[in-house]
Amino acid sequence: MGAGKAPGFARKPDYSLSTEAMKGTVCVTFAGEVLAESSAALVMYEGSYDAVYYIPRRDVRLDFLQATDHSTRCPFKGDASYWSITAGGKSAENAVWSYETPFDEVSEIAGTMAFYPDKVGEIVCEG
Repeated sequence: MGAGKAPGFARKPDYSLSTEAMKGTVCVTFAGEVLAESSAALVMYEGSYDAVYYIPRRDVRLDFLQATDHSTRCPFKGDASYWSITAGGKSAENAVWSYETPFDEVSEIAGTMAFYPDKVGEIVCEG
């Protein structure tokens, strides 16, 4: 991740922001269904926030997700798109996000999806 500004970058983060390949496997479940399982996930450490697991889209069960109109902008990562989950007779609104075209400094998260831990059943990491 470079120290310069990408187009659209509001400012450089005033806290640590780093991404690395996760060692082991991450598994995300919701309502008894496995939504994602990957040994190719990235983990992002951003300031004092909990680590976030970015899972390659190919390892996510897209059949449980529905795109929403919700979006947000992070001055350090770019514009995020959101999906809701429906599985096992339950749903969770805007529970999944992705930076489809992230800023250059975090380009490695392009093509990945992340899950809000408080909106899914469980995020388990092994290895």
